[in-house]
Amino acid sequence: MLRNDVYRRPLATALDRLAVGSGWRVVDVGAGAGDVAVALAEIVGRDGRVYAVDRDPVARDETARAAAAYSQVLAITQRAEDLQLPEPVDLAFCRFVLMHVDDPVSVLARMAAAVRPGGWVVAQEPITSAGRIGGVALSMPGARDPDVGALLPALVRRAGLFLEDAWAEAPAGAGPGPVASYLEDLTGVDPGDDPIVLPPLVTVLGRTGSGVP
Repeated sequence: MLRNDVYRRPLATALDRLAVGSGWRVVDVGAGAGDVAVALAEIVGRDGRVYAVDRDPVARDETARAAAAYSQVLAITQRAEDLQLPEPVDLAFCRFVLMHVDDPVSVLARMAAAVRPGGWVVAQEPITSAGRIGGVALSMPGARDPDVGALLPALVRRAGLFLEDAWAEAPAGAGPGPVASYLEDLTGVDPGDDPIVLPPLVTVLGRTGSGVP
């Protein structure tokens, strides 16, 4: 849950901005360990529904365990590129997903297709090279595009969504604390007392068309 700990403010800001509430239908694409799915379940309540989608069956099982107390969470094994749900949702969300896919625009388009007319797509992606440890730029060789956050507003528009808002936030710290713990968990390296600026997380709020000519 470290990622949710250090990046919780951008998520909370986005959900507050959209006034997500009881009864909403949402999908968390790339649900991972299920921290966001659980947070969404607490907001939408028993009358809502959270589809927690991940391509990895192990992640699906982790989400199911994390959300065991929430009957409104349904964990599904599915690739983001193949996203298909049994009903339209009010919100499709992803975080740290587009940086790993071949075609982020197609994933955003699939997310948009899963949303009702006038509903929302929220994506959060990093600009990895803008992060710093002791003043040295971060890198993530395993990601297909570790700086995809810098392109995110344009990608949302290319996927046919209306760009309603976009911003970036970067947690920072020095010495022991959640920021250092997150970085060690991510990289396997203890940053010690070096000053840290984590990669800025770009959030975009995209809206689907109203369906009215």
